[in-house]
Amino acid sequence: MVTNLMLLIPPFLALVSYFIYAYIQAHLARCAFVKKHGCKAPRSRVPLKDPFLAIDFVWKTLQNAKQDRYLDGTVDRFKQYGTTFAAKHMHYPTIHTIEPSNIKHVLATGFEDFKLSSFRVNAMIPLFGKGIFTVDGSRWSHSRALLRPSFARHNMENHLPFMESHFEYMMKAIPIRSTVDLQQLFFAFTLDTATEFLFGHSVHSLEKIQRGNTSTLTLSEITDAEFVSSYTYSCLNIVHDIRLGALSKFHYSPSAKRAQKRAFAYIDRFVDQALALRASAKSSKPGGDSQYVFLNELAKETDDREELRDQILNVLLAGRDTTASLLSNMFWELARHPEIYAKLREEVRFLGGREPTYEELKNMKYLKFCINESLRLRPVVPANTREAVRDTILPLGGGQDGQSPMFVKKGTHVYYSVYAMHRREEFFGTETEEYKPERWEGLKLGWEFLPFNGGPRICLGQQFALTEASYLTIRMVQKFSRIEARDPRPWTELYTMVVYSKHGTLVSLTPALT
Repeated sequence: MVTNLMLLIPPFLALVSYFIYAYIQAHLARCAFVKKHGCKAPRSRVPLKDPFLAIDFVWKTLQNAKQDRYLDGTVDRFKQYGTTFAAKHMHYPTIHTIEPSNIKHVLATGFEDFKLSSFRVNAMIPLFGKGIFTVDGSRWSHSRALLRPSFARHNMENHLPFMESHFEYMMKAIPIRSTVDLQQLFFAFTLDTATEFLFGHSVHSLEKIQRGNTSTLTLSEITDAEFVSSYTYSCLNIVHDIRLGALSKFHYSPSAKRAQKRAFAYIDRFVDQALALRASAKSSKPGGDSQYVFLNELAKETDDREELRDQILNVLLAGRDTTASLLSNMFWELARHPEIYAKLREEVRFLGGREPTYEELKNMKYLKFCINESLRLRPVVPANTREAVRDTILPLGGGQDGQSPMFVKKGTHVYYSVYAMHRREEFFGTETEEYKPERWEGLKLGWEFLPFNGGPRICLGQQFALTEASYLTIRMVQKFSRIEARDPRPWTELYTMVVYSKHGTLVSLTPALT
């Protein structure tokens, strides 16, 4: 027995020696890397009561979210610790930043040094699968190549008539001079237009709202209303898991799992129809007279049912959720700024009540100011994270003045808050908590304004969302001469995968005489 143990000592010592040698080599290599790039220690680091798992830091984040002030809580932290600071989230190091040059490095110039944060991906995959928002590398390139043709300009232009038909349904659902929740209608409108674009069949949720019936006439055993509620609940659960980080492994929600299954059942019916169309070789031809149907075109490229479902849910997030969030937040502000609403009405007066063309949408200067200000004040996706796949740097945040590069160790998560960055007065002027479209007159920004991400992963649905939001805003200001707020409460965040008002957008609308 003793002899056997003695025989194990040499290989054990060799193994220990190897690990010590490897550690020293890695340490020396990192020291050389730090020196080469002039990196300095972080200017600011969050003090922790629990230095091992940072439970106090995580707990404060969860409490802010529970009190509907997760976003304002991030702003408070940047005011307290500076524009870039080091922290810890459970067992992994994090860097928090609102420096444009740092964000540019993460998303563009140092793109290959980072991947999607593992805890974010793990939280999203149960619902969104392996789609464009959850994969990296070749799978991401493949997803982007599949989706890019769908957002070509000619498809945006051809989409305008479909928007108008759904706008007419929305008009019928708006009570005159009575309180209405525009947020509910905007989410219904964007669901209707998105499903027509995706499936060639709209769920017509606006029509059902107008009839007072939200659960009939569907093509699936899962009703339209059940899909919407299931999808929303699943997104709320995802965000909760993202905030939990590593602790999400211990969080299991049976109700969220049931909601995911209902959402899948709803989407799968359309996937089956597209695959049947593929099999019968009757798919519409791009550039022909047939309506462009995203799912049918995608089914020409792959017959993988799971991939088709994943891509559909990812595009639904990129298109429907983004547009609805932008519209509901913007009209919440317009209802409180009648002078801004009046300026918008003046800008569209030359149309004489007719529908705008695609080119006219792009040339509406003041409308663009209003949309930009809405995206500044309440960005649709207010924060995001990336994870370093190798040792790298951030250009700013190190040294006593924070102006030197910072070393970013492999495995570090970099959290960037667009919401907080959009409130920096050196970029946007004074009173950044106020809605002031005029601030955009002559304002030229780069990475300081980031409503749709940036770099290679810039949002594919950006033009889709801007086109739809611009069109619907123009039609609304043409049809209604006044909009009044009917809710005295302040704007309160509801953060699913996008951000919108917890209490809705309660307003009354006065029809225009002409």
